[in-house]
Amino acid sequence: MTHPFLDLAPLSAARFASVEDRVARLLDTRQDVVIMQGEALLPLEGAIRGTAGPDTTALNVITGPYGRTFGDWLRDCGATVIDLAVPFHTAVTAEQIRAALAEHPEIGFVSLVHAEAATGNTNPVAEIGEVVKEHGALFYLDAVASVGAEPVLPDAWGVDLCVIGAQKAMGGPAGVSAVSVSERAWARMAANPKAPRRSYLSLLDWKERWVDGGRTALPHAPAQLEMLALEACVERIEADGLGTVMARHASAAAATRAGAVALGAGLEPYVHEAREAAPVATTLRAPAGVVASELVARALTGDPALPLAAGGGALAKEMIRVNHYGADATPGAVRSSLTALGAALAERGLTADLPGALRAADSAWR
Repeated sequence: MTHPFLDLAPLSAARFASVEDRVARLLDTRQDVVIMQGEALLPLEGAIRGTAGPDTTALNVITGPYGRTFGDWLRDCGATVIDLAVPFHTAVTAEQIRAALAEHPEIGFVSLVHAEAATGNTNPVAEIGEVVKEHGALFYLDAVASVGAEPVLPDAWGVDLCVIGAQKAMGGPAGVSAVSVSERAWARMAANPKAPRRSYLSLLDWKERWVDGGRTALPHAPAQLEMLALEACVERIEADGLGTVMARHASAAAATRAGAVALGAGLEPYVHEAREAAPVATTLRAPAGVVASELVARALTGDPALPLAAGGGALAKEMIRVNHYGADATPGAVRSSLTALGAALAERGLTADLPGALRAADSAWR
């Protein structure tokens, strides 16, 4: 008995390297790109542990839950961490970054999440990158949610460590991820006695055993199915055109936001300013007196596959997420989500204008 998922020829080093090259083209980067064999938390943590140590002073920007996690990792490494937290309904500004760097000139590392799918905001990385570059700090960016939904340009923005995952806007697998690494980030790791070695978290292992060896022999057996899925996902983006894929996500975000406002019943965008709202997912604030998680659960009874979720942790009481990314960056997914939310609100005795919401969503689709 044969099976197409099981009876495959081994993935060659050359093919693995070709997928890395395609990811590099997606990011328009000349930096080394390493595809790591695990979900994006692997390179996110590995990059911090590789470059941070007791002699590091880091500015850690918190615009959502992942920023908090990065601060914890940095402290675990012995770094001195200065947190810059902004309300989750907004974005950080380049001016806030500049002020923090001026107040703490010893900062040599800046960590930032580009788009927080968990809170629905996105940060102006191009402007922030200019400020970080002027200061001379190493710039670490989590672009897992933003890649495919909006531009991600490590070289142009001066990003030294840019981590991406394929499972959101790219519409690909969750089991592999990638990180682009600048020369000075490699140098920082090489000089860091605390950098992981002979470890699944080690980027240096990949550099020495894979990159420096000309990418001719893989360090270990690759996650074959995930690599093939990543290759297929990048092929699809190349065929559609990255600009087209990003435009779909921008349209989905604009349509969801406009539809939610028109739906009424006390539902409103969680991120106040549209320019600060991430195109990968739209977050909404539940009406007063309504528990978001209960509303979402009711909305999903008719179709559990809808891209609706409540916020995580404490946000489950107040936040609704419409995850219109990847295959769900479509007018149909947006309309279906608004329809389900409208029905759930009506069951609560709230007046929701579903026809008006659908008209607004259709008009906002670009």
